[in-house]
Formats: sequence, C-alpha cells, structure tokens
Amino acid sequence: MKDKLFGILLCAITAGIATFLTKLQIVNFSLEIIGAPVFAILMGMLITLCKPTLADTSQLKNGIKFTSKKILQWAVIILGFSMNLGTIAKMGSQSLPVILSTISTSLIVAFLMMKLLKMDGKVSCLIGVGSSICGGSAIAATAPVIEADDQEVAQSISVIFLFNVIAALVFPYFGQAIGFGSEGFAIFAGTAVNDTSSVTAVASTAEGLYGVEGILSSAVTVKLVRTLAIIPITLILAMYRTWKAKKQGTQGSDNDFSIKKIFPWFILFFVAASIITTVVGLLPENIFTVFYNNTFIKATKWVAKFFIAMAMCAIGLNTNLVNLIKKGGKPILMGFCCWTAITAVSIGVQLLMGMFYTEL
Repeated sequence: MKDKLFGILLCAITAGIATFLTKLQIVNFSLEIIGAPVFAILMGMLITLCKPTLADTSQLKNGIKFTSKKILQWAVIILGFSMNLGTIAKMGSQSLPVILSTISTSLIVAFLMMKLLKMDGKVSCLIGVGSSICGGSAIAATAPVIEADDQEVAQSISVIFLFNVIAALVFPYFGQAIGFGSEGFAIFAGTAVNDTSSVTAVASTAEGLYGVEGILSSAVTVKLVRTLAIIPITLILAMYRTWKAKKQGTQGSDNDFSIKKIFPWFILFFVAASIITTVVGLLPENIFTVFYNNTFIKATKWVAKFFIAMAMCAIGLNTNLVNLIKKGGKPILMGFCCWTAITAVSIGVQLLMGMFYTEL
C-alpha cells in the first residue's frame, strides 16, 4: 500500500471537503441536492485542469487508480448493507408497476438513442442505468461490470447531475400545478428523480407545498425499491460480459479466457450484504439487532457515500474537463430524453392505475 497511500489520501481529503460542502446552504438552496460525489468529481476535474500531469505523477498514480477501481467496488459492497430486501419489497409493492415501467422505458430510450446518435455503448449504458435506477450509485455499480473508463463515468455522472438539479428545482411546483395528490406525488418523486439526495430534496419541498407529512418517507421508500434493480441489471450485464469474453476467448488459445478474471465478483458480495441485512431484519429484537439496524447500517451508509465520493474524485483526476465539455452534447440529449420519458411514463401509469390523485 506504500505506493498507493498519497493518491488515496488526496482522494480522501477531497471527498471530505466535498462532504462538508453538502452541509452548506446558500440562501434557500441546500447544496445537499448536488451531493458529495458530484462535488468530488468536479473538484478532481478542476485539479487536473490546473495541473494536468498531477494524476500521472509516480507518488499519486497508483493510489488514484486504486481508488477509482477498488474503493469504488468496496463502496458498492458496503451499500448492500443498507438494503433490507424484504422490507423494501413489502413497502413498495404498490409502486412496483410504475417502477418497472419507468426503468424499462429509460433503458429502451437509451438503447434507441445510442443507435440513433451513434453513441458509445458504455456511456449509453451508464446514462440509461443511472437515469432509470438511482443515479450515481447505479453508475458506480455498473461501471466496473462493463469496464467503463474514467472519462465515460465522468460524462455519465455529469449528465445525471444536470437533470437531478433541474428536477429538484422544478418537480415540486410542477407536481402541484398538474394536480398530483400527495401520495401520487411521492410515487412520482421516487420514480422520476434519479438520485436519492435529489428525491429527498424534491419530497421535502413538496411536504411544505402540500402541507402534508409523509411525502418524504414514502418517496424515499419508493426510491429504495427502485434501487433494488441494481442487483438484476448488474448481474445480467456481468453474465453477458462473461459470455461475450468466453466466446471471444474460445476463438484463440484455451488460456485466453478465465471466468475468475472476467466476472465482477464484487456484485455477489453486494447481494450477500443485502441478504445479511434482510436476515437480521427477520430476527427477534435484541441488543444485536438494535445495534445493527440503528448504528451499523447508518455507519455503512455514510462509509459507502464517502467511498463513492473518493472514487468520483479519482475519476475526476483522470478526466479532461475540456474534452468532456466538447463531447457533452449527445450524452446530454440522451439524458434529457431518458429523463422526460421517465417523467411522462410515471405520470401516465399512475393515471391509468388511478394513483395520480391519491392522498396520504
């Protein structure tokens, strides 16, 4: 770890500053809406813009690479501990048709836009998954599976961030203007907003506008159900990648292919962490379960978010901001199409199911 220490430390300090920034508020605008991962990746890109060769220096290079790859995987694994599969599935069963419809829509739109715009497949996959599931966390889980490079991750995160901020500012007033009931709006916020921090911001503002409590907790629950889609989607991508690599490997020598090297095992650890939390949730209440549910899970959530911010900083340090802006047109158009399609489908499905006007 000696050759990695300074690079990891740089990413950790940047992540700490990014986390601090989310606690600030400018006038009535809370910077928590933006989120620590976005601050971290922007700070990393700005550092590289000021000193382009920094990420390639011998003292920092290995640590930055380790953070962008391994610590990102650890973050996803740790994130699994915050997911009680049974509780989330039970509480979110009502919103499941809306969730499945919006996820399917986003992935289909991303695929069609990729073909239409002749976009890179990995960027398209990351934007589609980020838009449909849970923004940065979904991108963090998917990127290692499809072997996306830092530029591709940075581009996708930037697109998701843009529409998160727009949603946080516009959706509460938009929902009230078109006549959403308080429960209907909670489902809308949980299915049409990408990132958990932005869902929280949208739902909190809506509680003030509607004068009703419960929108926030309901929206976050729906969002957590939506987050479960990380598991099947990443496993399907992993199996597809393994199958493709095996097919290519068999065309050469027998030593060209190794499932152990190709398959992203960290996803299975993520699933295992989720199962552990689910099993603990089934146990009778005792000192251990109280500690696990009230202290351990809160700690793992914080660590996972901090590790993601560290990884995003590392990705930012390896990203050329000028090139990112130059190539940003098509990804932003794709992100916009995914975002508007999800919004329209969430509203449409709720109208069809009679959920649009429901109240808490």
